[in-house]
Amino acid sequence: MFNILIVEDDQALRELFCTVLSENGYNPVEAEDGEAALKILEKEYIDLIVSDIMMPNMDGYQLTRELRDSGYTLPILMITAKDGSLYKREGFQAGTDDYMVKPIDVNEMIWRVSALLRRSQIIHEKKVTIGLTSFDCNNYSVTRNKEEFILPKKEFLLIYKLVSTPNRTFTRMQLMDEIWGMESETAPHTLEVHIGRLRERFKDNPDFEIVTVRGLGYKVIKN
Repeated sequence: MFNILIVEDDQALRELFCTVLSENGYNPVEAEDGEAALKILEKEYIDLIVSDIMMPNMDGYQLTRELRDSGYTLPILMITAKDGSLYKREGFQAGTDDYMVKPIDVNEMIWRVSALLRRSQIIHEKKVTIGLTSFDCNNYSVTRNKEEFILPKKEFLLIYKLVSTPNRTFTRMQLMDEIWGMESETAPHTLEVHIGRLRERFKDNPDFEIVTVRGLGYKVIKN
């Protein structure tokens, strides 16, 4: 059972999140602010954190920075009343993995928690398989039917991102930020070039297809 740490100063909301998580098979652990969360992490193993931003003593931004600076790699989902790109940008720069704005749909929260845990397992294993095709992060290699080839780093990271969660659409901005960095001045056209190269490389692969989602971005679908 996965241990999910809920960091939220609103007791009623904290209890709601814990109830929903319990009903979906998770083991929730409660903390009223960032300082309390750090004390819990010293004593208990936590798989994922759901954290508010605005809290006394230590807010969600500070908690996330503290954890990342200390080497914690567990997924963090920020849930906050603060909307707008500037707040989201600060959250992602601090090291959060996902972001939701209150009021939230608790069912969506569960879906996001599940997706983050799945991605976390993939990252730690550093391998993902779709059909008969395997992708290995250790050496940027792709293997199918005992045939192996190495991809350039950016191409590998891009296809690995897409195949890790088949059928999920990633926006162009999401892919640019994650593969090239939020501060990168790389031209957006670079993404299209890399997608074109990947399509050419995998055009005869029967396991999956890279699909353009018009007006949004790209996804991989299983064949």
